[in-house]
Amino acid sequence: MPTNTESESRKLLGRLRDTMAEEAAGQERLDKITHLTADSMGTEVCSIYLFRDPETLELCATQGLKAEAVHQTRMKLGEGLVGRVARTGKTINSADAPKERGFRYMPETGEEIYSSFLGVPIQRLGSKLGVLVVQSKQLRQFTSDEVYALEVVAMVLAEMSELGAFVGEGAALKARHTQSMLFRGGTGQEGSAMGHAWLHEPRVVVTNLVSDDPDTELKRLHEAVDQLRVSVDEMLAGAGGNSEAGEGEHTQVLEAYRMFANSKGWMRRMEEDIARGLSAEAAVEKEQSTARARMAQVNDAYLRERLHDLDDLSNRLLRILTGQGRQTGAELPENPILIARNIGPAELLEYNRKLKGVVLEEGSVGSHAVIVARALAIPLVIHAERITNEALNGDQILVDGDQGVVHLRPDETVVSAFRDKMEMQAKAQERYGSIRDTPCVSADGVPISLMMNAGLMADLPSLEDSGAEGVGLFRTELQFLIRNQMPRRTELADLYTRVLDAAKGKRVIFRTLDIGSDKVLPYMKTLDEPNPALGWRAIRVALDRPGVMRMQLQALVRAANGRPLTIMFPFIAQYEEYARAREEVDKVLARERKLGHAVPEQLEVGTMLETPSLAYASKRFFEEVEFLSIGGNDLKQFFFAADRENELVRRRYDTLNVSFLSFIGDIVARCESTNTPLSFCGEDAGRPIEALCLAAIGLRSLSMRPASVGPVKSLLMRYSLKEVRDVIEEAKLRGEQSVRQSVMDYLRDNA
Repeated sequence: MPTNTESESRKLLGRLRDTMAEEAAGQERLDKITHLTADSMGTEVCSIYLFRDPETLELCATQGLKAEAVHQTRMKLGEGLVGRVARTGKTINSADAPKERGFRYMPETGEEIYSSFLGVPIQRLGSKLGVLVVQSKQLRQFTSDEVYALEVVAMVLAEMSELGAFVGEGAALKARHTQSMLFRGGTGQEGSAMGHAWLHEPRVVVTNLVSDDPDTELKRLHEAVDQLRVSVDEMLAGAGGNSEAGEGEHTQVLEAYRMFANSKGWMRRMEEDIARGLSAEAAVEKEQSTARARMAQVNDAYLRERLHDLDDLSNRLLRILTGQGRQTGAELPENPILIARNIGPAELLEYNRKLKGVVLEEGSVGSHAVIVARALAIPLVIHAERITNEALNGDQILVDGDQGVVHLRPDETVVSAFRDKMEMQAKAQERYGSIRDTPCVSADGVPISLMMNAGLMADLPSLEDSGAEGVGLFRTELQFLIRNQMPRRTELADLYTRVLDAAKGKRVIFRTLDIGSDKVLPYMKTLDEPNPALGWRAIRVALDRPGVMRMQLQALVRAANGRPLTIMFPFIAQYEEYARAREEVDKVLARERKLGHAVPEQLEVGTMLETPSLAYASKRFFEEVEFLSIGGNDLKQFFFAADRENELVRRRYDTLNVSFLSFIGDIVARCESTNTPLSFCGEDAGRPIEALCLAAIGLRSLSMRPASVGPVKSLLMRYSLKEVRDVIEEAKLRGEQSVRQSVMDYLRDNA
């Protein structure tokens, strides 16, 4: 049965709902809310402070403080008790506010006569909107019921601001989703795009916040939760249908979902919210906002993941209650740019090549989504915090993947400047197109082979258009990552056949399955490793569980059907690993001959050099291996002991650092002494200045994303490698840490 406190709470919510329903300007509504709240809670003061910009709060309405202070009193984030509530997102409840740490009163408000203070954050799904405060002359601590009541009023304020209830002439708030916004994130994939926002998961809008019939709302909540639990059980049953999937991380995630869906504490809190007057939807969203606020305060990765699980469950529950599913009937806008908190590779591929760009709130430089975005050659920005809360379908959006910047609803001056930038890039691409079929030869006559990286059939048309001489890296793991179950040998053979057909005789280097670390297959059991980048991954998995590697090698041999074939093993750290992997190739060839199948007329087997240890392998290794490809991304992170997934350190170390270039030079020298073909593959190969320096120290083959071939070729053809090498050596002699500035000066002086 509802308590008297719950009845009072419902009365207050009812009055708030009536106030919202009245025809009134935004300021008038805010003023009425402060009056209602102060009367209901028996306090002399109720004030609403709202953000005017990300760092500034403004007094926008008050009952009890001086009226002339409204829209005049402002404070910085963290300033005073109000600023502290705004910064931390935590409630402050003090019987004697002037004695609190950080207290600061604003003399123009007349608040010095009030002792007790209760401030709660106004926030919605992680977005901070302001602070709601009540004050009293009496020295008293507010009760838990009073704190709860003020939290509910704050939630209603947040929801109604989302719906535009406070917008109008003289309004305290600007209309949501109308202002220009800038988001600074990280670069997932370079490039620029201009288009319109498309939310992967459209926002659920809650319009019925208050209810007079808690029994009906409780029934709706229980029915929706039952439906949610059934859907989670069905997902678990589906995952369990595969023997390996049943033990994998995918299933563990679903088990966590089931745990939360059956959480008594989660249900109890929502039931209490309904008993106090909230609708079922509002109760779910209040709990979700609380979880989002906790998420922002948690540093532990495991706890953050669990709070994400709860957040996702709340979204599912809201969609059941409101009927607002993903299929809203809206059509994909012109030049769509996808916006999501995160997205899997299979979901991203479902959009095919319709997308012009992708913006994620989460993600990492090595995530599956980034790998697919590179394959699709579309700009991607990661870590664009809160963009899913701010964007609406159809909003104009500019994505600068080079700088990791996103402009949402930009003004015309920004659009004009961005358009000029894209036109310059388009002209540069036209210039690159004019040298597409010209061999890449430096100004001093040194030929350089430029190859492209690929991983999907969608990449292959770029082979001819880019001017690349072949595929220096075909990532075979993408076909495993985008599926819910292990692909069959016949499926892989068919895919590899189409890849070789599309290459039209040009060389394709197939890298065998590179899983582990950041590439986790949803249907295979994974280990909880403290440092997966240094753990059980790539060739280590293949040698310990050779069945998948044999199946893949058989598929490659059958796809070649007598044609030349090139195979490369990933993450070889020592000679013995290469020898064992090569034995597996020989076994597969012998078996295929025995079965009467055609074997490649020419077979090359090489490895990626991604660990410093392999650079110092025995001479026998360099003599036996048929080619080497430096995996620059991994090698650099191991050389500098800097995780390329960690934004705090990944940009700290320069590829053109003297120590790293010297190390690469040593590898070049070892390969030259044994006539071992050597190439460089990775992000740095596709950056023109880095590519020029790599060629200058002796690398004669570079592999990069298709869009980089033109810019790299253009620069290589204009300069003498000998002169650049002299610049590098002189910089070393001067004791410079990096040769970048010296090379940049040389390029500028010789442009």
